[in-house]
Amino acid sequence: MNSVVEQEKPAEVDKSGRRVRAMFASIAGKYDFLNHFLSLNIDKSWRKFTTKTVPPEPGVPVLDCCTGTGDLAIQYDRAAGGRSPIVATDFCRPMLAHGLKKTHKIAANDRIILVEGDTLALPVPSNTFGVVTVAFGLRNVSNTVGGIDEMVRAARPGGKVAILEFSRPRGKVLGGLYLYFFKRILPGLGQAIAPNQYDAYSYLPASVLQFPDGQAMVDLLQSRGLCDVKAHVLTFGIATLYVGTKSDPSR
Repeated sequence: MNSVVEQEKPAEVDKSGRRVRAMFASIAGKYDFLNHFLSLNIDKSWRKFTTKTVPPEPGVPVLDCCTGTGDLAIQYDRAAGGRSPIVATDFCRPMLAHGLKKTHKIAANDRIILVEGDTLALPVPSNTFGVVTVAFGLRNVSNTVGGIDEMVRAARPGGKVAILEFSRPRGKVLGGLYLYFFKRILPGLGQAIAPNQYDAYSYLPASVLQFPDGQAMVDLLQSRGLCDVKAHVLTFGIATLYVGTKSDPSR
């Protein structure tokens, strides 16, 4: 019995920085299209929900980690009406290059600053940002706890940390359909549209299935010093927005 269980246990996902950086560089040109296509554009509504649930405060900077091509950073710029500076970091330069084209297109280069940097060592000062966010990126960081700690460090006391990430729908029927699509359909579809040597769209479901979600993520965030942590379940549990507040000793 033990041998059967061990065979069914998924192999550990390789999230080394070098591999993840190269993988995203290889699909940077098709990244936005695939995000919207594979989610039926629902990912856009998830980002809007994030900015409404954790709104920016005018004049107070926002930090978006693992920004990729900058979709959430751009959504925060819209939500702030251009009144809050946005710093967006990622360690994959080709992804940032596409993000720069997008910010230039909407004339937001002076408001959205794209910075090449690793979430495990964010190149930003401590206790600075009113909102610190990450969308579909934390599970790609090789050290989840280290990434969370850096996000908390960057937030100002009383500031919000918001993590938007894929999760696993519960329930025999919906959960089963989700797993079938995620593990059997999505990898082939993604590889057909964006061929790459890193099997990026096999990595996607594997990384999601091994990443803590639901109460496990709530507990983890609380253990890293965030308070009032809430989980907002989106689209039947396909994604979840986790929001916590950095404690303010002065209050």
